[in-house]
Amino acid sequence: MAAQKINEAHEHIAKAEKCLKTSMSKWKPDYDGAASEMAKAAVAFKNAKQFEQAKDAYLKEAEYHTENKALFHAAKAYEQAGMMLKDMKKMPEAIQLIEKASIMYVENGTSGTAGIALDRAGKLIEPIDLEKAVDLYQKAASVFENEDRLREAAELLGKASRLLVRLRRLDEAAVSLQKEKNMYKEIENYPTCFKKTIAQVLVHLHRGDFVAADKCVRESYSLPGFSGSEDCVSMETLLAAFDEQDEDKLSRVCNSPLLKYMDNDVSVSPSELFPTLIMNHHIRMISKGSCDNDPKNSALHHRNK
Repeated sequence: MAAQKINEAHEHIAKAEKCLKTSMSKWKPDYDGAASEMAKAAVAFKNAKQFEQAKDAYLKEAEYHTENKALFHAAKAYEQAGMMLKDMKKMPEAIQLIEKASIMYVENGTSGTAGIALDRAGKLIEPIDLEKAVDLYQKAASVFENEDRLREAAELLGKASRLLVRLRRLDEAAVSLQKEKNMYKEIENYPTCFKKTIAQVLVHLHRGDFVAADKCVRESYSLPGFSGSEDCVSMETLLAAFDEQDEDKLSRVCNSPLLKYMDNDVSVSPSELFPTLIMNHHIRMISKGSCDNDPKNSALHHRNK
């Protein structure tokens, strides 16, 4: 079976080479015909599990489509070549080809397909290279944002935010979460905004920045339905525990179902937060003189009222 498919592939390659030949009656190479034959050769090699040869055939197909100014089909061929490299366990090289394909999709005016390809690449590389996965998810989000497809952009930013937290790049995670939350607000998905507020608060507390955490809750009072919600009350209680240096209250909030069953990358345990609480208490007290930290404007003041 494999030998038959390999022979079939070579027959298609021979036909592709014939399409490229010129003569007195045929002045230009038939790039479209050659690309079609190379695509068939690639599939035959793939079915025979000859991934290296399948990859080469897809690259030739991409080359012929490019010569024919058929950028979308060239990008598809590059993406398929990347998938052959994936099957060969050559993930970095596979991602390079998928990124190349995404650029061609954008040039062709099919940005949505570019975003999907970058998302797929992010999923492929995430188990072995979190840094690269973040980069790919952010690029995909940017593509969708430029197309005003904010739901898709926000979902991809969410993937990037989660990995930034895992990588302990907390300052960048905080920025990413804010951008993500703004997108959900713009499309009026307020319940998801509430969850992003919780994630923001936890990230800021991990950073040791009580002021920023409190500000996130205050700003969320303007979201319809947030004030008085379970999410709101939980965050106010968490901030109160932090403000009062109450380890027991902190433990109760962190072990509540709302926080306990959050995404593992942003969930928090009392043992993680309490040392930060003690270490940053005096710094926070000194900073209370600023307008942003006016106790009358704080989430704690709002809760007490």
